[in-house]
Amino acid sequence: MSKHVLSVLVKNHAGVLSRVSGLFSRRGFNIDSLAVGITEQEDISRITIVVKGDDYTVDQVIKQLNKLIDVIEVRLLEKPSSVTRELVLLKVQSKPETRAEIIQITEIFRSNIVDVSHDSLTVEMTGGKTKINAFQDLLSKFGILEVVRTGLIAIGRGDNIVSAKK
Repeated sequence: MSKHVLSVLVKNHAGVLSRVSGLFSRRGFNIDSLAVGITEQEDISRITIVVKGDDYTVDQVIKQLNKLIDVIEVRLLEKPSSVTRELVLLKVQSKPETRAEIIQITEIFRSNIVDVSHDSLTVEMTGGKTKINAFQDLLSKFGILEVVRTGLIAIGRGDNIVSAKK
């Protein structure tokens, strides 16, 4: 089973996310990643869903999503025609003798230190899953205190637009 990325435009009001995610649970599908935010129009939200399944299963999910009243559009985003990213915030234990090495690693990965305390650094980074996992692995030797990941977000490349304004 492969992973599929769905971009779902929905009306932005209470209960929509519950109905969309409920559709997956009722059919026994596990959502690998789910991210939601408003679009260029405040009354419309975009839900990016990553789900595992074969082509037939994903096609059925798309058809079921399109039947929901609050769904405006559903698009399957293929890898070559889309850009995907994830955001991670990592709080890393930082002693005076390790701080310089942690800073060097964050620079190599083009990440940003967003908070500094006596005993820790909080770093933000965006990228693909492989890059984020490698970054986290390198920082794990210092002691990761906390991790927050957004899940995948995606957008079509070039003229591949998923928008209510067409």
